[in-house]
Amino acid sequence: MWRRFLLVLVLCFGPRAALAEPKHRIASLNLCTDQLVLMLANPENIVGLSPMVRDCQNAVLCEQARAVPSLRVSAEAVVAHQPDIVLGGTYTARVAMQVARSLGLPVVALRPADKLDDIPTQILTVADAIGEPERGRQLVAAFRARLAELSVTAPHGPVAAIYAANGFVTQPGSLPDDVLRHAGFQNYTGRKGMGHMLKLPLETLIAHPPDLLILDRSGQGYSIAQAMLDNPVLQNAFPEAHKADIPARLWLCGLPQTLDVISRLQVNRAALDALR
Repeated sequence: MWRRFLLVLVLCFGPRAALAEPKHRIASLNLCTDQLVLMLANPENIVGLSPMVRDCQNAVLCEQARAVPSLRVSAEAVVAHQPDIVLGGTYTARVAMQVARSLGLPVVALRPADKLDDIPTQILTVADAIGEPERGRQLVAAFRARLAELSVTAPHGPVAAIYAANGFVTQPGSLPDDVLRHAGFQNYTGRKGMGHMLKLPLETLIAHPPDLLILDRSGQGYSIAQAMLDNPVLQNAFPEAHKADIPARLWLCGLPQTLDVISRLQVNRAALDALR
């Protein structure tokens, strides 16, 4: 009888129960962890997210983010807000996160997602860290089900080039590259043996065109770097069926919303197939 009672106590009040207890003062210092926190935490448990998450050019959850406090990405702000946990990226806000560690706070640093398979792991990492494991499992289950439904296998599919500000093209081994593969496209840079991300002259792109030109827009085009995506020569070189505009916010971070890009690209692929 006593053994059974002790077992109940362990199950109810042991380490697993403590792990599942939600954190009530969550701070995030990175655009990607900001958005995962928004999907997994109760708004009242968020003491602050980085200001970038309110920018709709960069964040898919910008409107939702305006309902929670904004947090300046600095060590001073972290200390002032007294969070229970701090989340961020491996390459951002390093000083602020190091200060949080020195104060004995739990700190979670996520590296950028390189492929779609990284997304469930990152969701679960954040969900467990903030004490919302069940929400994490539900989000992951929905993500995996939708990915399985959307993914196509086409090793010899049409070639797509992702062209960004300043003429940069997306390299193999990146999240957008993996999205292309799941949508049934081949990456232009992989086919051309270009290796790492590089700056591609407009003339080269037009002389050796991909089947689909994807304009990766991360701003309104007010800068010279962004304005080149609207260059009339580039626009005229690719008929409507051979170009697409994808907002960079959809794949800047590994999120469930990244799967929306696969849906959009499959529409483009169907249009290309209709021309053959």
